[in-house]
Amino acid sequence: MNQQELFDSVSVKISRIITNHYSTSFSLGIYCLDKSLRDPIYAIYGFVRLADEIVDSFLDYDRVTLIKEFIQETYQAIDRRISSNPVLNAFQKVVHEYDIDKELIDAFLMSMEMDTKREQHDEESFKQYIYGSAEVVGLMCLKVFAEKNRDLYEDLLPHARALGSAFQKVNFLRDAHNDYKLLGRIYFPEIDLENLNNEQKSKIEEDIEKDFKNAFIGIKKLPYKAKFGVYVAYVYYYSLFNKIKSLSHQEILKKRIRIPNFQKALLLLKSMINYKLNFI
Repeated sequence: MNQQELFDSVSVKISRIITNHYSTSFSLGIYCLDKSLRDPIYAIYGFVRLADEIVDSFLDYDRVTLIKEFIQETYQAIDRRISSNPVLNAFQKVVHEYDIDKELIDAFLMSMEMDTKREQHDEESFKQYIYGSAEVVGLMCLKVFAEKNRDLYEDLLPHARALGSAFQKVNFLRDAHNDYKLLGRIYFPEIDLENLNNEQKSKIEEDIEKDFKNAFIGIKKLPYKAKFGVYVAYVYYYSLFNKIKSLSHQEILKKRIRIPNFQKALLLLKSMINYKLNFI
């Protein structure tokens, strides 16, 4: 292994560490992918997570400048095919290896910038934000899963978008307390979180349910190497969604909603059984 290969290996390991520390659900899902797919997905998640942390967590710093610098560094990494930032170095390799479209990267980074400027969304900006922050991440991962099979990618594209959309909307409900109380953000259009009622909550949940149903159609069509890992993430998020549905609109504003670790283990076991019995 030469020095460049060593740095590339370390870069992926750093993205893997980021994934494992920030998301139990996605870590489990990635671990359940075929080994050949894990590192590229770690690299994508590391990139997405780092951008998200800049706009969500660096509250005592100039986030506008920091995200602009991150965007510039991202494009430089892709153009140069290397970066001294290990996360960007790992990501640029995946971009080139799997022909990830620049439009997907543009849309994602635009949504990250929106988080430093906009606190309330209308219908149009909400759709734009969902597409850029979540749907395109699903499409980046699909690029890896399809392994340059363009027909497969196009067939699964709407389902990958639906899965990303479902995950993100569940995140909005899960994190409503932090997003609103700490960051002053209201993602769902025409919703006053302080006066959220059960009817409005039910309407949001019906929309998420449609996304999950659409996504499941695509999961069943995924290649063998990717199917189980994506299904595990789906099962976890659908369980989280059901827990949120069982809570009142007042309760979701009181704290971040979580699934206990022991329940996650049971969900993994259930997923394995369903998968072995060809239920998906």
